[in-house]
Amino acid sequence: MNLIINHSSMQPIYEQIVSQIKQMILQGDLKEQQPLASVRTLAKDLKVSALTVKKAYDALEEEGFIITVHGKGSFVACNGQGLMEEERKKEVERDLEAAVRKGKAYGMSGSELTELFHLILEDQEV
Repeated sequence: MNLIINHSSMQPIYEQIVSQIKQMILQGDLKEQQPLASVRTLAKDLKVSALTVKKAYDALEEEGFIITVHGKGSFVACNGQGLMEEERKKEVERDLEAAVRKGKAYGMSGSELTELFHLILEDQEV
């Protein structure tokens, strides 16, 4: 697992770990049932506290991305397509929200944004 931690980022380190592992799972770089590095190993590799990695793994498990088997380690969960699809939709929704905020900041109306969205959508369907 090749994770990059930005120590000067305002985003907490455990959140950086969570988002990068989620992305790897969603992109298929990490497959179902694939083992993850142990908490201690990943902490050593990233030069962060084991508690930070444990917090990230706990968050990933809570969201259903990984499962932890006591004494065996953590593994990519057998995620159904539903979870993967929902996470992808949330990601697109965040991007759309950011685009709408930017358009509003530039003084665009809702109808202008809708028209622009439809134009872009039509271009993508060609």
